[in-house]
Amino acid sequence: QVQLIESGGGVVQAGGSLRLSCAASGGTFSQSTMAWFRQAPGKEREFVAAMWRGTGRTYYADSVKDRFTISRDNGKNMMYLQMAMLKPEDTALYSCAVGSRLIMSSMRRDTAYDYWGRGTQVTVSS
Repeated sequence: QVQLIESGGGVVQAGGSLRLSCAASGGTFSQSTMAWFRQAPGKEREFVAAMWRGTGRTYYADSVKDRFTISRDNGKNMMYLQMAMLKPEDTALYSCAVGSRLIMSSMRRDTAYDYWGRGTQVTVSS
């Protein structure tokens, strides 16, 4: 059974940094697309970043481009999200997701992913 567990969230001041981790188990993920999404209170879940299966090419939401970096370690079944220059509007529950069959045009839609973690809370104070 596939399991995703996020860690690394916390409270940080605006301008600070955090590194989120996602530990995957119960499968082989090297050929899967892995992504981070976030959901703020009262808002819909939104795409943050993804690493495409096979090529490892990365994609980002415009709101986090040049501030966040997604990476993965296939040997350890781990995925990371390095977040810098954090803003109060980055406050949200961050979740990792895995999808093995999604197509490129669906990459930014949460419905395209097969497995999800429960999330880790990131709070950025002003």
